[in-house]
Amino acid sequence: MSADRPLRIAVPRGALMDGTLDLLDFLGIDTAPVRANDRRLWFEEVGIITMRPSDVPIYVESGAADLGVTGKDVLMEQAEREVYELADLGFGACRMVLASEAGPDKAAEALKRLGVVRIATKYPRIATTYLEATGRQAEIVEVKGSVELAPLTGMVEAIVDLTATGTTLAENNLVIREEIALCTARLIANPVSDKLRARAIDGLLERIGGR
Repeated sequence: MSADRPLRIAVPRGALMDGTLDLLDFLGIDTAPVRANDRRLWFEEVGIITMRPSDVPIYVESGAADLGVTGKDVLMEQAEREVYELADLGFGACRMVLASEAGPDKAAEALKRLGVVRIATKYPRIATTYLEATGRQAEIVEVKGSVELAPLTGMVEAIVDLTATGTTLAENNLVIREEIALCTARLIANPVSDKLRARAIDGLLERIGGR
């Protein structure tokens, strides 16, 4: 791993991208090439790789990127990844919640009646860990698309999902029953890079802390 090349940074596309690029601008990293071309993925001249947020930990763990930015929800769901979480960047705040249809709580009723509740989610690890920690037995149904549909059709009693404003939940007659975690953007590092490129990484962390 050459100490001469720029740090390679995995940047998440989607909701966290603008905040991440603004942060990199603040740190003196030129993001103009990224902003000018939303189809290109690898900007070797400035050390930026763009990808889905869920892929960031994989690239950082493998060493393809030295640093990366992704949501805390991704890190919670991929807890097995060997990466260092260096900083809470403070932007992109969302809540991981347990929600069900408005009115009588069908999830609570199912637990009382059957001893088990059916939960639909894109985050099976988070849902399982949370419900086990709170002493509840759950049947987890992993879905990839609009998780809000699952309780409306009777497939499950509740969902575990990420929400920024709660608007989509409300529009689908769902209410938040419990808040599991507050999720913000996090800076992560490859463990080897954190040692071999410590001076450069520590410099960035100092500047981030002084914002």
